Amino acid sequence: MQRCSLILLIGLSMLGSTASAEEELLVYSGRKPKFIQPVIDEFTRTTGIKVKLQSGNSSYLLNLLSMQHESTDVDVYISNDAGNLERGNSLELFQALPDRLVSSVPANLRGMNNHWVGLSGRSRVLVVNSQSPLANSISSIQDLAKPQLKNRLGLTNSENESFIAGVTVYMRSLGEQKMMQWLKAVKDNTGGKVYKKHSDIVDVVAKGEKDVGLVNHYYVYHYLKKHPSAPIKIILPDHKASDMGVAWNVSGVAISRYTKQTPAAVKFLEFLLSVKGQEMFSHVNLEYPVRNDVAVSKGIPERSSYHIANIKMADIGLYREQTIKMFHLISMP
Repeated sequence: MQRCSLILLIGLSMLGSTASAEEELLVYSGRKPKFIQPVIDEFTRTTGIKVKLQSGNSSYLLNLLSMQHESTDVDVYISNDAGNLERGNSLELFQALPDRLVSSVPANLRGMNNHWVGLSGRSRVLVVNSQSPLANSISSIQDLAKPQLKNRLGLTNSENESFIAGVTVYMRSLGEQKMMQWLKAVKDNTGGKVYKKHSDIVDVVAKGEKDVGLVNHYYVYHYLKKHPSAPIKIILPDHKASDMGVAWNVSGVAISRYTKQTPAAVKFLEFLLSVKGQEMFSHVNLEYPVRNDVAVSKGIPERSSYHIANIKMADIGLYREQTIKMFHLISMP
């Protein structure tokens, strides 16, 4: 009997150590899997910690986390924009991140009180058909309101998080009244047709179905990798020092306030913010690393080469509802 008991205890002990070795994090991610899965796979290879990824709309996943509260199994939340991250912060869904973890990231690319941190940046650019007679007359997002672009403008729908974030930056720079006028004009210039995906906008501009589109920069570079002779060019709008600057947004990450695996979650964030993790965002996704000591991918304009709008990423969340209210007032599609 004693021998059987001893064997049983040893068996239970081994099971316990195996469970500990096979840590698994549940991550809610508002990013498309292709943009985050390669980094996750490398993290698991490096640390042995498994990651279960549940992808979906950033707003939907944040609302789900908010409803679940203490009952949630979610350890980490990733958003494709700063707006939802700061909203989650205001709902007290995240825990404060250690200073040592976020110190490599500039303060304007983090949340209020460091409850979330940016992972990768993107600039809002104009993709223009280089064969269009209007190609040389566009240099600012305000040019998108010109009547000459009637039916010739490609925009995502007003539910797109990057569109919401970009307009929030413009509003904070130019004022609400001017942005209301701009929105009414660009709505008219879409001809009532908007797009769900940035990649669709780049495609229709390349085909000449639209003259210009407003997109995140990396979609244009990915398209040109596949179609190097496509008649399109990128314009960094309002990029001079005397202008308002190019709108930026970040994807970012937070640790759930209710996680029971804080040490493993911290390791995950450490990897995402490490030089190796940042290089993957830069070279695989063609995004901007949030660390200044990691280079951008070849062919992407250096951050220092153009003026970026002086708006904190946290403001994208703080003024998000004001932007959505404007959309509702003019029935933005």
